[in-house]
Amino acid sequence: MPRTKTGFTRRRRHKKILKLTKGYRGTYNRLIKRAKEALLHADQYSYIGRKLRKRNFKKLWIIRINAGLKKIDADFKYSHFIAALNKTQIKINRKMLAELVVNHPEAFKAVVDKSGLKK
Repeated sequence: MPRTKTGFTRRRRHKKILKLTKGYRGTYNRLIKRAKEALLHADQYSYIGRKLRKRNFKKLWIIRINAGLKKIDADFKYSHFIAALNKTQIKINRKMLAELVVNHPEAFKAVVDKSGLKK
């Protein structure tokens, strides 16, 4: 069996890595070994970042809903509000509730009244 060289295949693979690392600082966008390592780390960070983004947004929505409840009445709590929503089977997710607090406070107040939340 004749010996084959990997010239074309290797070049294509290297070009793909260098294309993905375009814009990285230093030699991380020029040297194959460095670029490959940088790409591995970047992929890990982006995966973790996607999970963190979901977590951070949920925190933000909860904070906004709680602030909206405090604006209506100082005694209202987020946990009691969510329990009241579940009890009355009002199905609005936290993102939409936070949107109501920020842009449509009167609609949010109507949802709070409809939920039957008591002091």
